[in-house]
Amino acid sequence: MLATIGSAALLGIDAVPVQIEVNTGEAGIPDLILVGLPDTAVKESENRVFSALSNSGLRMPKSRTTINLAPGDLRKEGAIYDLPIALGILVATGQLACDQLARYLIAGELSLSGATRPIKGGLAMAVLARDCGRKAILLPPLAAQEAALVEGIEVYEITSLDQAHQFLGGKLTLFPLRPPRRTSASARPENEPDFSEIKGQHAVRRAVEIAVAGGHNLLMIGPPGSGKSMIARRIPGIMPLPTLEEYLEILRIHSAAGQTMPGGLQLFQRPARAPHHTISDVGLLGGGTIPGPGEISLAHHGVLFLDELPEFQRSALEVLRQPLEDGHVTISRSAGKVTLPCHFMLVAAMNPCPCGYLGDPKHECRCSPSQIQRYRARISGPLLDRIDLHVEAPALSFAELRNDQGGESSGAMRERIDTARQHQLIRFRGTKLTSNSRMAPSQIKRFCAIDAKLGDLLQQAMEQLSLSARAYDRILKVARTIADLAEAESIQSPHLLEAIQYRSLDRNVFY
Repeated sequence: MLATIGSAALLGIDAVPVQIEVNTGEAGIPDLILVGLPDTAVKESENRVFSALSNSGLRMPKSRTTINLAPGDLRKEGAIYDLPIALGILVATGQLACDQLARYLIAGELSLSGATRPIKGGLAMAVLARDCGRKAILLPPLAAQEAALVEGIEVYEITSLDQAHQFLGGKLTLFPLRPPRRTSASARPENEPDFSEIKGQHAVRRAVEIAVAGGHNLLMIGPPGSGKSMIARRIPGIMPLPTLEEYLEILRIHSAAGQTMPGGLQLFQRPARAPHHTISDVGLLGGGTIPGPGEISLAHHGVLFLDELPEFQRSALEVLRQPLEDGHVTISRSAGKVTLPCHFMLVAAMNPCPCGYLGDPKHECRCSPSQIQRYRARISGPLLDRIDLHVEAPALSFAELRNDQGGESSGAMRERIDTARQHQLIRFRGTKLTSNSRMAPSQIKRFCAIDAKLGDLLQQAMEQLSLSARAYDRILKVARTIADLAEAESIQSPHLLEAIQYRSLDRNVFY
């Protein structure tokens, strides 16, 4: 008897349909044959499925059985086919009668006892089920909770093979999951680091506020102990909460990577990633035999913090250039080609020299000019060009360290940032843009127009600092954000001058 069960395979962060075909009663020696380009984990499903059937009180096939995972030219990986294979065997052997299997998409890993285990990609599978006309999807608990965020599809939480058998056979009633309730806009994670804990560094705090308000990239440079890492850890706390559409994109990427967002599904927040400087190109960009998301995609709509920037491999830093410009990355492998989104805010920190004390009045720098040059040369000019704001973080004085009066809180900074973001949402209404940093040249010309006097001022700065055409556009974008924070209709001289001074490191540090 032939049975067909609908399932899915992950390709990048998207799911593609897979049909599980099970045929029993074939002539020949009793055996199970699995075809359809399965990997080792899929091939091992035979042992898991047979044990799960036996421990659930169900009968295993006693004749030759062929299981086909179609399409045959798509490589299947992981243990997500255990549940649909087991249910296909039950239908093929007459132990399950269900005339509505075509309405379900099913995926799940089975333990030897028959209980289901978590799988990755639940959200992508729910989107696929809805788009393919399926009415419902059966998934293990954690994946089902993610999938419940997708509207237009019934999501059922399956905890065991026996439960799925009883439900599909009409002997058990299950109700679709309700989507998790979103927290209020003011909700934040408990014990979240606050900017009030940062002492001094008023210039850096200002640069951070501008960067977050416009979604701009930021580089902080200063000696050890100046507070660069402390400031970076507090940036997620002043970012606007994501919209539901943005959060679904974020969750879809993390789900495909098999990771759970901090705070669970009830706490809508932007991701913050901080990979170690020993990370490889693949770990940062994404890849693998079947391409999957890397750190830049896991930071989509959030923050990617690179501490000790020159210590990263040169090749790893250079792969950031195109994603920073385009907001997506395309990875080609023998198993296929995938395009992954990566609209992230880059925050980087570095020392001025290998020992860290160049220019520090209280410590003597022990580095030779050649060592300093080699250290700085690890960051290429094209990569630096794509960082909008460069700000110095000087060492704190003892008076600043002893000062018990805290700085401005994250809440106060967040209010101004939210106001600036609202101006940008109104400005870009009808487009997919949400921040000034993503403006195209035509939009820069329209929304960042300056008069002749300011144009001459900018030209003079470009010539003196030897800035590139890309830096020209980025200065205008930053100036537009500064004007939004000041709630000004157009870019004024103070806004442009402040934006220009954030490019001073192009000359002072790297040239």
